[in-house]
Amino acid sequence: MESVFCYCLLFFVMIGICPFVTGAPPERRCSNSNLDITGGTFTLSNNYDEDSILRYRCPQGYYPYPVKMRECSRGKWDPVPTRRQPECRKVTCPNPNVLDNGVVEPYKPLYYVNDTTTYRCHSDYAFRGSSTRVCQLNGKWSGSTPICSRDSDHCLDPGTPPGASRTGHIFNIDDKVTYRCDNKLKLLGSKVRVCQDGGQWSGQAPECYTDFTYDTPAEVAEAFGSTLKTTLSIHEEKDRTLGQHGKKIQLDQKGKLNIYIALDASDSIDEEDFERAKDIIIQLINKISYYEVSPNYEIIIFATEVTRIVGITDFKREDERKLYKIIKTLKDYKYDEKGEKSGTNIAKAFRAILDSMSFEKARDKTAFNETRHVIIMFTDGIYNMGGTPIYNVNEIKHLVKNEDEVNRDEYLDLYVFGVGEEVQKEEINEWVTKRHPEKHFFLLPNMEEVQQTLDEMIDESTSVGLCGLHRSFKPDKQSVQNARPSYPWLIQFFVTREDSKTSNCLGSLVSPKFILTAAHCFKFEDLPDNIKLETPSDRNLQQLKAKNFMIHEKYQPKAKVSEGISVSYELMLALIENWKMEIEAQSNLRPICIPCTKETSGALKLSGSDVTCAKHREELLSGEFVDAYFMSSKPRGNFHPKNSVQFKMGHKRDACIEDAKETLKMSDEKTRLLITDSFLCTGGQGREGVEEVSCKGDSGGAAFSEKGLRAVQVGVVSWGLKDVCTAEVSYDEREKARDFHIDLFNPEVQNFLKKYLGDETRGTPLTFLKR
Repeated sequence: MESVFCYCLLFFVMIGICPFVTGAPPERRCSNSNLDITGGTFTLSNNYDEDSILRYRCPQGYYPYPVKMRECSRGKWDPVPTRRQPECRKVTCPNPNVLDNGVVEPYKPLYYVNDTTTYRCHSDYAFRGSSTRVCQLNGKWSGSTPICSRDSDHCLDPGTPPGASRTGHIFNIDDKVTYRCDNKLKLLGSKVRVCQDGGQWSGQAPECYTDFTYDTPAEVAEAFGSTLKTTLSIHEEKDRTLGQHGKKIQLDQKGKLNIYIALDASDSIDEEDFERAKDIIIQLINKISYYEVSPNYEIIIFATEVTRIVGITDFKREDERKLYKIIKTLKDYKYDEKGEKSGTNIAKAFRAILDSMSFEKARDKTAFNETRHVIIMFTDGIYNMGGTPIYNVNEIKHLVKNEDEVNRDEYLDLYVFGVGEEVQKEEINEWVTKRHPEKHFFLLPNMEEVQQTLDEMIDESTSVGLCGLHRSFKPDKQSVQNARPSYPWLIQFFVTREDSKTSNCLGSLVSPKFILTAAHCFKFEDLPDNIKLETPSDRNLQQLKAKNFMIHEKYQPKAKVSEGISVSYELMLALIENWKMEIEAQSNLRPICIPCTKETSGALKLSGSDVTCAKHREELLSGEFVDAYFMSSKPRGNFHPKNSVQFKMGHKRDACIEDAKETLKMSDEKTRLLITDSFLCTGGQGREGVEEVSCKGDSGGAAFSEKGLRAVQVGVVSWGLKDVCTAEVSYDEREKARDFHIDLFNPEVQNFLKKYLGDETRGTPLTFLKR
């Protein structure tokens, strides 16, 4: 019967008619039997259909063995399930009994999570490293490698990592040590290290990884962050005349830096991880932009072919909005745009980078040789076409090395984030930079942990000169005690008077010497000694003491009484001067950016001599609804002192005037006399409903915009139409409640700020721009 069907089918195909075959052949599905894992579970990316990925999951402290994942291909699982069911095994750490000239206790055939070991040296040997180590969940020992040595040679004993053996025990110039990892462990780092003239070992200290060993986000953040910041170079500049100091982040070698970022979009990377990787690249670019440097970028996405989001040469030609355009292009790129050719050609990705670098060198060899080159690739290292990438990697290294120079290692940093469950560790290890004491190859199981790495990477304590730098605040995960880095400029102060009554306001640190606030927080008879300064979430953070307070000389609350205005809020501005020469900036205490200063131009990614105060206003206050925030002094439900609002600009501001007319029962003429163009308005209906308004005690706080994780104060919370915080109010009343903020772009305000904040005799001055 089967042969008759085949003959019939062949006949109809030959004459162009096929009544038996209609539509596409049925999709192949894989079996759902014999897939379980003892002690764990599994997930499927696409049920049991073609190309679905099955991933085994085990409880914390366990790993799947002998297989971590399977792929449905042509109706069969790869690898094929066997009668022996996979199981979840306990995580172990590599054998620590490799200490020469010392003792490791206790001795065990295997060391599991939370097992603790202690180390001590024989007599006459000096101890270095961690004397106690704990086996961690990621299969690595805590702390640093213990070493017992006499340290009598030119180089210090480099030690032996857990799970490894070493040949070579003489450590003089040009002597070598060679490492090998135990069976089934992979060596990452340098297999061979050489004792150099300067007393340092070449290459990178080796580590032995199992199939289930990963780096933690915290250790990746520390290693990647420190090496990247070395490239971005933090220099301390001192003004010897004034005895003042501040930190400025700049580049060595005339500030030239090219950054190449390559993202794997092949089929071995699923779409969800690809989208996360795009977000990570954008976050990385934003973090680099915290530093006042301007790298050139090349961003490529690769599978079978290479797609350039932007090339180095094109980037240099773009206008001042180039970074925003590139980020948008990257966001808009879809996983499916790689086309049907979805293999992996990593060699071609490195070739694309090599071609760009070669072009740059041919165009201007001197500039190329003065430029640092940073390559960052996200991949699992699995490729099925193009051959090994090592040849192109070596050509890149050779191109940068430049035969005319003796040592140019510091001009190239080649990083790889190996992400996934089947990362080709040993092969990738040959591509990356190996330089003591740095690390350039990081292993993480998924993109979520890469994201966490970048969240932890920036160390604000080494970026103190960056105004407005802060962290995102998540009220469901943080409490008032650890929320401080979210608002490091926020100051609360209390003024005690002779009648023992106390008033309180907010202010914002706007320079290492001054706090900006509202003038009506003070009375004529107030004394600086009666002002108590605090940071709301940490009263012991730093002793702050007021030396003086200065009120805007043109602030006159009774100036418009003759025109029917009982209280005028015009120029209701004040500065508090701290007793200390300068407040020591740190992650928990840092100035917010204020407009029309060179320091804020860095936060806005604006450069050039033609940047003006007007340009800042265009960047920060364009549109009819402008996203903004104001600070609150009290918790409202979950602690969250940052309230999201919109400045009402242009025609939208008319509604503020109308609500004020109705609430205050004033004529249109008097209302506009009270609410001049020197105020910014928030409250009422925003894009997402009725907005929050300020409460008593919020006066003097910052009204600000956010650019990435940089905050720029554009207003000072001044006064409002209704107190909605102490009593129940109707929806209609809340809808008409409005807040008014002193506009920091006002020329009279700018003159006042420049008078004190630009004064070199009062601490490190800010540099103010032309209007």
